[in-house]
Amino acid sequence: MIKKPGLALGIVAVFTVIFAVCLVSAVQLLAPRNMPFGITESSPVVDAVQTKYSLDLQTYPSEDALEKAADQGDIYGGYIVGSSSDTLVTVPAQSFFGEILIRAGFADAAKQEGRTFSTTVIAPLPLSDRTGAVVGLLLLPTLMGGYLVASLLYSSTKSAAAPGRIGFVLGYAAFTSLVTWLVAGPVLGAIPSGNLALIPCFFLVTTAVGLSAVALQALFGPFGSLLAALFFIVLGGAGSGGAGVALLPTFWQFTGNLFPPRHAIELYNNVIYFDGNNIGLPILVLGIYIVVSLVVIIARTRRSVLAGRVEAPLGGEARRSNRRVLLIPGAFAFILTGLFAFNYMSSGHSPVANQMPFGVVGSSDLVESAQGPLLSLDVTTYSSEQDATEAIDRGEIYGALIATSSTTELIVVPSMSDIAPLDLAHSFETAASDADETMNVKQHVPTPLAPGDPYALVLATVMVALLVGAYVSASMLATTTGRASGRWRGIWLAGFSVVTAILVDLAVTFLLQGIPTDAFWIAWAIMSLIILVVALFTAVLRRLLGPAGVVLTLIVILQFGNPSSGGSNGATYLPPFWDQIGHLFPPRNDFLLLRNAIYFDGNGITQPLSVLLVYAVVAAAVLAYLDWFKSPEPSIPGLTDEDAAGAAAVAIPIGPVA
Repeated sequence: MIKKPGLALGIVAVFTVIFAVCLVSAVQLLAPRNMPFGITESSPVVDAVQTKYSLDLQTYPSEDALEKAADQGDIYGGYIVGSSSDTLVTVPAQSFFGEILIRAGFADAAKQEGRTFSTTVIAPLPLSDRTGAVVGLLLLPTLMGGYLVASLLYSSTKSAAAPGRIGFVLGYAAFTSLVTWLVAGPVLGAIPSGNLALIPCFFLVTTAVGLSAVALQALFGPFGSLLAALFFIVLGGAGSGGAGVALLPTFWQFTGNLFPPRHAIELYNNVIYFDGNNIGLPILVLGIYIVVSLVVIIARTRRSVLAGRVEAPLGGEARRSNRRVLLIPGAFAFILTGLFAFNYMSSGHSPVANQMPFGVVGSSDLVESAQGPLLSLDVTTYSSEQDATEAIDRGEIYGALIATSSTTELIVVPSMSDIAPLDLAHSFETAASDADETMNVKQHVPTPLAPGDPYALVLATVMVALLVGAYVSASMLATTTGRASGRWRGIWLAGFSVVTAILVDLAVTFLLQGIPTDAFWIAWAIMSLIILVVALFTAVLRRLLGPAGVVLTLIVILQFGNPSSGGSNGATYLPPFWDQIGHLFPPRNDFLLLRNAIYFDGNGITQPLSVLLVYAVVAAAVLAYLDWFKSPEPSIPGLTDEDAAGAAAVAIPIGPVA
């Protein structure tokens, strides 16, 4: 009795740790590595930049040739040497973060070498995709659609090598591709509505993932779904390069090339921003996945028909019956795919600071002139710089303007948000330049960021692995025991939470250096609570609704809670709807509790801690009450705990989306 649950939860714990390590290691240290970069001739400025960043230099015969290469998406930028002043070419559509790093690197190098340069921007990002997150957000529904339809169909029919399976996957891919385009384009405006070329791209990716998953199931049975999740979601997703392939560690640059997500990202990005240039390789790789999968599926289907394990296609009545068997899993897959398409895209495609809490000491017209389409401020006036700094230390404001002397000073807080310091600095520097005023920018962090988390991305990233591991654990516990009820289930989940949390904490803190070592123990306690809350919540819904309760948890926690958490950007960057509902769900409170306990000396944790404790206590009480009753548990044809647990894997942000 003890062995099976222990083994199952042990497997989930290992999966959660691997998941966390993959996600965090891929995004924690974004920096140019073998980045394709154009030059017209050698320059000491470029040489100085290369002492900090790794550039794959490509020489072009003229300025026009270099800019043409940039316009086609061949390079991430370029440096054109002039007689008295140089030109830096940047390509934001290749990588939002990459452009920021390149600008900063060349500014420092040019100052060091005594050179000046102007900047030419090619393929700028529109406001609808201001951080370049859209291609990663488009990957979610197309990747999920293929994986989920294959997984749920296998559960419904107990076979992958079945007549009609290929046609169903192709039809499903066509339908969800159209829906994804409608949601991202005409409905939300995240992509140009007239770019119909994206529809066949979505179809190609969904088909490649879906048929590959079916082929793996045909070869390895239920284990094939796990392999598909491992290859396409965990490894492929981490190495997809949504923030820019050239910013990934070299391991992930290589690994990502092996799987569909990387080629999906490059296909989408090149179609949207580079007029379809350089799409041959992504199409070829995805096409190979499709062709090989078709060969495997057809061969296994024929073999199964000849062996009598499945029936050959029959007449109309048999076909109608087969359609009914496939209807429920197909509907579940579509609902989940549609929610991923709408929720993540609507919450994250254009992060704009809305009423960002901000402090001011003194009086300055810059506060008004700095505000615009990307930034609005909720201003609090402080009597002194010390008061404003103390407010920052309490995590109450994202920054402050000190206007009490001839030189105005802007204080930004990297540990509050990954992009707020960039937006504040850009907006106030532009306003100061327009007003012919002098302004300095300085950073202030109450607790320094961990060495392995210079951009404050780790906490939001690791939280995804904790959430997924939490509700998979409740589902797997029900699967191994054959029922959701059991007097010791809450104890099992509590033990799982504590053990998994310390394993993740050890890996992220000491192996990846993504959390300050001084915060190890408090991080362990909070991670344990995060896992326990979601695991208990899942267990209650599983007891009430059967396997559908696990899917409902996915919807509540990862399709409404996670998009409304604010993540590394900060809740101030969410649209009003998502900002308003975020406080109701665990993920927002999880992140605030973890971030404020680690980086803001525990200030501002009362509300998130209270919310999580209420979730934990109420869920534990309800679960204990329900476990004394032996009423039949609900079931839904075509949906099992294995499918519900497997669906968790697709809920992974591809790159630093949050």
